[in-house]
Amino acid sequence: MRVVVLGAGIIGVSTAWHLMQRGHEVTLVDRQADAALETSFGNAAQISVSYCEPWANREAPLKALKWLFDPEGPLKFRPQLDPAQWLWGMQFLGQCNDAAFERNVAQLVALGSYSHAALKDVVAATGLQYNRLTKGIAHYYTSQKSFDAAGGAAELMRRHGVNRKVVSKDELLKIEPALRSFADRIVGGTYTESDESGDCMAFTQKLAQLCREQGMLSLMGHDIQRIRASGGQVDSVSVHDRATGQARELQADAFVVAAGSYSTALLKQVGVHVPIYPGKGYSATLKLLKPEAASQVSLLDDQLKIAISRLGDQLRVAGTIELGGFDLSLDTPLARTRAQMLVKRIEEVFPGVADTRTPEEGGDPQFWCGLRPATPTNIPLIGSTKVGKLWVNAGHGTLGWTHGAGSGKALAELISGEVPAMNFGFVGQPAARRSAAVNAGRLRHAAPPQQA
Repeated sequence: MRVVVLGAGIIGVSTAWHLMQRGHEVTLVDRQADAALETSFGNAAQISVSYCEPWANREAPLKALKWLFDPEGPLKFRPQLDPAQWLWGMQFLGQCNDAAFERNVAQLVALGSYSHAALKDVVAATGLQYNRLTKGIAHYYTSQKSFDAAGGAAELMRRHGVNRKVVSKDELLKIEPALRSFADRIVGGTYTESDESGDCMAFTQKLAQLCREQGMLSLMGHDIQRIRASGGQVDSVSVHDRATGQARELQADAFVVAAGSYSTALLKQVGVHVPIYPGKGYSATLKLLKPEAASQVSLLDDQLKIAISRLGDQLRVAGTIELGGFDLSLDTPLARTRAQMLVKRIEEVFPGVADTRTPEEGGDPQFWCGLRPATPTNIPLIGSTKVGKLWVNAGHGTLGWTHGAGSGKALAELISGEVPAMNFGFVGQPAARRSAAVNAGRLRHAAPPQQA
């Protein structure tokens, strides 16, 4: 089959790779000059199966209200005159209960485990290097109340087959000695040895290059202007070359929308409405001054809800969710406050280890923000739509890197007529086909598919 993939982030490139491994002819399109230059560029760098939890839980509404006027709040709702934002918010509130949380966790962890296995297979087959560290993820707590609740979160993950264990402060310091300078603030932690970290951008760009070397047509620097459909199916996609001004129509047997937060507008052109809304996240990448004193284990800071990962001679700190539309500014007072919060925390946790100076002080922190495409459930939309030949792979929220390899593999399997072997509700899949998978022992207790 000829397949056009729209979007060259980790999701789109993984989809392209797995399609090509199944013998399909792929065209990859993105408006940027290379792959992974938007949301996949500066994320938290974690493959965090043990933290595949939805934002929506019974405590989320009260916390969101508490953080509404806090410029450093981990989850910040910035009200807009945008019906899509308010509809998404109402749907999100509908997921803030224990039953929905348990249901959503089951699917997120299933996809996470499947995706981690798929990532390992890709790395074994290609030998890609991307500052990968397979030292697990440790979550440290500075509040006794929060630490006391950590056992429940760890048990939840263990019920879904992920060995996230509660550890004492002393055990945590043995796992990551670099935390010793912050030890007086730590009360305990959790640790998942099977998780890992690595540079998502480096992985995605190198995988895209392998795809090109194996015959993929790469249309970088091309704006995706319109999906054209008639008779209930897609006819073509119109793209525009930014360098030459040339327009062209792409025809294929299948079209995949993997354009992150921008998938919503593209799909809407042909009457497909999806509950994907952008969540703005921030990161700072800092040069290490004392590499020997820096952390090797990827970390989660419970108080600020941020992630810290080692990437060679740099340290990446990332976090926060800001629901305020498609704003990508880094120079507003709010954006500067949220970005500087990340750097300030690094200096508290690892004093003198990274260069946390401002540009005015002679430092060179690499600040970044990106739009995380989130559904109210945090479960991504993977599968077919009601429009013929049109597929979707979007809505991964903060778990795009964690779920990327598996999402690409799963959609490639679906397009190829296969059924992915995991407990996951793929959109638009016929009940009879899913029943066959259950009877074959490949897919059990899956949630009903959502329709895109």
